[in-house]
Amino acid sequence: MNLFTYTESFWSLIEQYQLSEEQLEFTGTPLESIKLAQEDQDRHCILALEEEKLVTFFVLHEKEGPKDYSDNPQAILLRAFSTDFSHQGKGYAKQSLILLPDFVRNHFPHITEIVLGVNLRNTAAQALYKKCGFIDEGRRMMGKRGEQIVMSYYL
Repeated sequence: MNLFTYTESFWSLIEQYQLSEEQLEFTGTPLESIKLAQEDQDRHCILALEEEKLVTFFVLHEKEGPKDYSDNPQAILLRAFSTDFSHQGKGYAKQSLILLPDFVRNHFPHITEIVLGVNLRNTAAQALYKKCGFIDEGRRMMGKRGEQIVMSYYL
C-alpha cells in the first residue's frame, strides 16, 4: 500500500469510492472533501492505494484545521478518514494509519502532532486509532455529528 496526494488523475477512483449509510453517520465523502480542498489550500486529500485500488481516503488539514483540536501551531488535523465500503475489514485503514507518520514527516516536515476528533459513538474507530499510536488525553469537543474524543499522535 502507498499513500498519494490527490490529483485529478485519481478522479475515476474517487467516483467509484463507496461509503455505507453507517459510515456516512461519522464522516464526509471524498467528493465533499475534494470540493472543500479546492477552496482551501491548507486541506490536502490523501489516497491510500493497494494494487491501484483506492481503499482508504482522508484529509490532512493544516493551519486553521487543527485549531479547535490542539493548541500546537505545528499540528495537522486528520479528518474525513474512511475506507471504501467494499474494502472494509481487510486491514487497510490500519495499514494507512501506520504509514501516516512517515508520510507526514516527509511531506510536512514542520508538523510535530497529528490530531483528530473521533465520534464518541464510533468505538471501532477509537480502538483502531489507539492501536495505531493515537493517544486520548481526555480532551472532548462537540462536532457536527456529536461529541468528539480528541486524539493525538506525536511525531
